[in-house]
Amino acid sequence: MRILILSDIHSNIVALETVLADAGSFDALWCLGDTIGYGPAPNECIELMQQHATVILTGNHDLACLGKISLNDFNPDARRANLWNGSQLKPANREWMLPLQPSHTVDNRYHLVHGSPREPIWEYLLMPSQALANLEWFHEPVCFIGHSHVQFAFRCPNGEDRCERIMPEGTSQITLTSDARYFINPGSVGQPRDHDPRAAYAIFDTDKQILTFKRVAYDVQRTQEQMRSYGLPAALIYRLSVGM
Repeated sequence: MRILILSDIHSNIVALETVLADAGSFDALWCLGDTIGYGPAPNECIELMQQHATVILTGNHDLACLGKISLNDFNPDARRANLWNGSQLKPANREWMLPLQPSHTVDNRYHLVHGSPREPIWEYLLMPSQALANLEWFHEPVCFIGHSHVQFAFRCPNGEDRCERIMPEGTSQITLTSDARYFINPGSVGQPRDHDPRAAYAIFDTDKQILTFKRVAYDVQRTQEQMRSYGLPAALIYRLSVGM
């Protein structure tokens, strides 16, 4: 199967449509959470996920927009954007989002989580020490994570007390082998934070066990214009230009 892996769309419909066009055909789509929040088009992004997603998780910004966690846990700009996102939701889209969970297992082989296995909503899993500590919190060979908005992988050899961090450069591939366990973050579609403003995603070939990291340029200015028209915070608008 050819799986399209997405995360952290953050109501950026321009980036999402560009990724879907760039990805080509796929057999399934797994979305690792934070479909909404920050950006200007929450309903449009939800509705595209309703059409395409085979598995979709909830993230901390999704939960904040839905009023399921406190907005006090967010900085002022994020809080303001989440309040606006939540106020825009169509009733049917709100109802569709409410039961989503922050983690899910596919075929007893792939663990999908927004943050980390031990803290599915909040932990930013970025360091090898965190990867090692999280191995005991799931049993599958591969864990797909989002939340940090950074595209990378950890390879953790079986029987060894270490995890190797793999940072992709542009389009790059890794082959998943049976002698290790993996954490894979496809990066953020709608708000990358690795100093590359291009939308990030991944393609996973389950037959060949090959994971391909992808980046694609989208019309950042169009998203920024949409955000300005709705009065969303200037700092959130600016960061899209620089990928941070």
